[in-house]
Amino acid sequence: MNKRSYWRFTALVGVFAVYLLLNEPGTAEAMHIMEGFLPVGWAVFWWAAFLPFFFLGVRRLTRMTRDNPELKLLLGLSGAFTFVLSALKMPSVTGSSSHPTGTGLGAVMLGPLPMSVTGSIVLLFQALLLAHGGVTTLGANAFSMAVAGPFAGYAVYKLIMKLGEREKLAVFFAAAVADLMTYVVTSVQLAVAFPSADGGVLASMVKFSGIFAVTQIPLAVSEGLLTVLLWNWLKAYSPQELSLLKRGAKGGNTL
Repeated sequence: MNKRSYWRFTALVGVFAVYLLLNEPGTAEAMHIMEGFLPVGWAVFWWAAFLPFFFLGVRRLTRMTRDNPELKLLLGLSGAFTFVLSALKMPSVTGSSSHPTGTGLGAVMLGPLPMSVTGSIVLLFQALLLAHGGVTTLGANAFSMAVAGPFAGYAVYKLIMKLGEREKLAVFFAAAVADLMTYVVTSVQLAVAFPSADGGVLASMVKFSGIFAVTQIPLAVSEGLLTVLLWNWLKAYSPQELSLLKRGAKGGNTL
């Protein structure tokens, strides 16, 4: 991908971001799971669950960029896409928010393990610079958005491609499922930390997921459509890098 194509992509994502920012309800408290909201034990647990994926992702990224330096731009673009979309937040369950995730595109292009690194870096920047999320809850937020979402989206993409080689449909569902799975896992995280007095964890999860669904299902569909548009754009302006992935280059479209 040349520099001209890179800036075209950046401008496209920027325009979309401005559109959503102008049309979403404003909130000064928008975040995924906010700082200090989870009990200490659960915050530590989710950090421990997330870190193995992060270290494996670092190893995968090191191998990818060493063997195919051309993929660095795609890695940067997937990170920018994730940052922009996941920063567009709408208030939802107390202590949390709804937003697109942007991780499906990176999972399709680079595989889910690299997204565990990219997604967690995005979440860290948002926590430190935008007050979205937090450091203590970074493990939980990263596990849902940077691990569970990309792995689910990648699995759906591979399944659809295996069944019918319908690439656009596979990309759409990869993005949508990655988005939705993030909030399924977030609902579980909130439910186990704050079980309902009547019905316990299951009742609490149903309540949280039901509230998330109101905003997240339309967002997932919208994200899927946008991701297909960007995928078509990448095929038109960056065919060389995508061909490396399709040929099974190390790190591309693999775990």
